[in-house]
Order: sequence, then structure tokens, then C-alpha cells
Amino acid sequence: MRASRLLSILLLLQTRGHLTAGELADELEVSVRTVYRDIEALSEAGVPVYTERGPHGGVRLVDGYRTRLTGLTSDEAQSLFLSGLPGPAAELGLGTVVAAARLKVLAALPPELRSRASRLGERFHLDAPGWFRSPEAVPHLQALATAVWEDRLVRIRYDRGDRSVERLLAPLGLVIKGGVWYLVALVDGAPRTYRVSRVIDVVPTEDPFQRPADFDLATFWTETTSAYEAAAERLEVTLRVDPDRLPWLMDAVGEETVRGATRLDEPDDDGWLRIRMTVEWPREVHGRVLALGDAVEVLGPPELRQRVIDSSRRVLRRYGALPQPDPSSADPMPTVGTP
Repeated sequence: MRASRLLSILLLLQTRGHLTAGELADELEVSVRTVYRDIEALSEAGVPVYTERGPHGGVRLVDGYRTRLTGLTSDEAQSLFLSGLPGPAAELGLGTVVAAARLKVLAALPPELRSRASRLGERFHLDAPGWFRSPEAVPHLQALATAVWEDRLVRIRYDRGDRSVERLLAPLGLVIKGGVWYLVALVDGAPRTYRVSRVIDVVPTEDPFQRPADFDLATFWTETTSAYEAAAERLEVTLRVDPDRLPWLMDAVGEETVRGATRLDEPDDDGWLRIRMTVEWPREVHGRVLALGDAVEVLGPPELRQRVIDSSRRVLRRYGALPQPDPSSADPMPTVGTP
């Protein structure tokens, strides 16, 4: 513990030039007295560290004392401080490790590279998950990560939605996409993908497995996601939309979907836009359109328009704006195509 703290003091001084004993104590969460003892220990070990009194004093290293990383270009140094994902690293139990590694790299960089790397970290921050989305609970992520690292089989219980199943897996890697963790593992000799939040239980084993020499996680993920997207269901939807509410539609269905839509050159009495777009989630589109209220109108396909009408009726009945239907008679409300 103390050796790690001494190294942290050395790296902090290399990175920041000088710090007061109080600042070091706050940074390391120890007492000022402990900091002075550590400074004395560093000095006795031959590290050229010294203290200065006065309002501008503090703890310093002799100028020029530092280790340097060689071979790093300016772009490489900057990329090190753009690639950090503190949230996912913390979920894997590596939050403090990542922070310590970044500090060590920053302290060892030559001044010209350290300055540019620091500026990048100050100006850019990566926050992967979308708005208003709570992160998924992944209580078994660290156990799976350990199995991935050690190349050991694990037995899991997995929620498939309709039922739970047990599987013996050879875990090959973990992927995070859009804030969601996925496990890639061999099952019966073939790689499969599992959503980590659906893992109900994990039982590690002591049995090792032979990782395929030709398996590349990044290549597998790219190929499988491309195949999934190519095979995804699609639906062509025609809408009328209030032009002032077009940003709402982009938020609901995606900016790329709206920008890729075809604008129909048809007259509209209200001055609304008429567009035809292709969506890749036909089971979700009716709910997303309903969320926009009277800002849009579904023109087609007819079955989607009818679903919106039926859902709107149920909402009106829930609020007492329409009478409950008589089970013994047909619903008197108009259907598709009538005002």
C-alpha cells in the first residue's frame, strides 16, 4: 500500500510540477503528516525531492528528473486520453487501475506530448449511453470478465425471455455497444452472443479451454452486427408531419431515418410535409408515432394506421372521453379512411 502511495506522489509531482503537502494529502486521502513521512522516504531512496517554505512553496522534484516513454507520436499520446471509458472500466472493476495507468503515462510523457494529451482530456469526454437511460444491472460482469481473462469455462443460467436455460460457455470476449454489455462465447464449438444483463447466475469452473487461434473479437463483432442489421425487419411508412415538429420526429425515429426519407410532392391543405421513410423496427414504430401526439399522422401502411387509431381509442376511453364499447355490438367508431 505504501509503495503504491510513494509511486503516486512521484508521478503527481512529475505531472504537475509541484504541490503543497495539503494538496498531496487530499489527493491521496491521507494526513499531511503521512505525506511528510513519505517525502522523507522518497528522499532516503535517492529520489531528488525537496520542499520549499513560503506562500509559493511546496513539494518539488529537481528539474529534469523524470522517466520518459519513447516511440509515442503526438497523435498516439492524444488517443490514449480519448480512449478511456471510465464507466465501463468501473463496471469491470478496473476504474482505479485505468486512472493509475493514465497518470503513469502522463507523468512519463515528454513535456510537449504531455501538454497536448492533457488538453485533449480537458476538451473531449465520451459518454456512451443515451439520454434518460439507466444503465443495465450487470451483477455478473466481473465474474464473466475473469473467466474471459483466464480462459476458463463457466456455467450460466440465462433469461431468454420466455424461459431460462443453462449453458456451459467458453467465454471469448466482452463487448460494450450503446452502453450495453455483451458476452461472446463458444457453445458447441460455435461463437454465440449473450446480453450480460440477462445472465441470471454464473458458476465459474476450474476447467480451461483452448481459445481458437484464428478468432478475432473485433472482426467477429463487426461481421455479426452487419449481418444482423442486413437481416433486420423493415417497414415503409408514409407520414404527414408538422414541419415545426420535424425535430420531434427525428428524436423519435432517428435523425438518419428522417434524413433518408423521400419527400412526397403532394399538396397538403395544412402545409405539412408528406414523407416516406423506411424503419428497421416495425414492432416499435406505432408506439413511437403515438408519442408524438397530433404532430404527425400515419398515412400508410393501412395496418399501421389502424393500430394507431385503435390505440388512440383505448387512450380516450381510459380518460372517459369515449364510452366503453358494448361487447354485444360492433364498435361504432369509424375505421381507416374516414374522418
